[in-house]
Amino acid sequence: MFNQIWLSQLQKHRAIAVIRALEFELGRKMALAIASGGMRLIEITWNSDRAAELIAQLRLELPECIIGTGTLLNLNHMEEAIASGAQFLFTPHVDSTLIQTAIAKHVPIIPGALTPTEIVSAYTQGASCVKVFPVQAVGGANYIKSLQGPLGQIPLIPTGGVTLENAPEFLAAGAVAVGLSSELFPPKLVNSGDWEAIAQLAKTLMQKCSQDSCP
Repeated sequence: MFNQIWLSQLQKHRAIAVIRALEFELGRKMALAIASGGMRLIEITWNSDRAAELIAQLRLELPECIIGTGTLLNLNHMEEAIASGAQFLFTPHVDSTLIQTAIAKHVPIIPGALTPTEIVSAYTQGASCVKVFPVQAVGGANYIKSLQGPLGQIPLIPTGGVTLENAPEFLAAGAVAVGLSSELFPPKLVNSGDWEAIAQLAKTLMQKCSQDSCP
């Protein structure tokens, strides 16, 4: 049931903002900016400054958003993330222990995989969907499209090379959603604190990825 609820949110919002912040307050402002631009799925990478505290804070400040985490490498990190209130979990790899722990805690987990074998392995172990990373290195949207024939039943979230311009191509190719990081947070805008410009980038992405314009 929790996986179905998560998938329905992915199908509704279509894009995840990935925040990797070296400073707690910077990460908070990044999240507030993209939320004001209409994004509702926010991932705080676990290697961000005080990630657990930031997740808990954003759960309070942004009740309309779904706040999760990523770059989880081991069980201790995952348990800390769940305790902090993370509502979804990304890992860069396929680890059966992490998958089973997340399932037992009723938190959606999205392992990272690249090859068909890895993707199927993650999904058959109970992953809600699978992160395809780094997708641009293996053909981008064409790779996602080529996976649809044999693996069309597996929800895929491509990351690593997804941009505001090509995000609709990935969705049209069959991805359930996409993940973006640096494209939403250009260093120049972050360093200058131009949060309105970042909010506009989020708004533009949401328009491009709306269900009206993408399958």
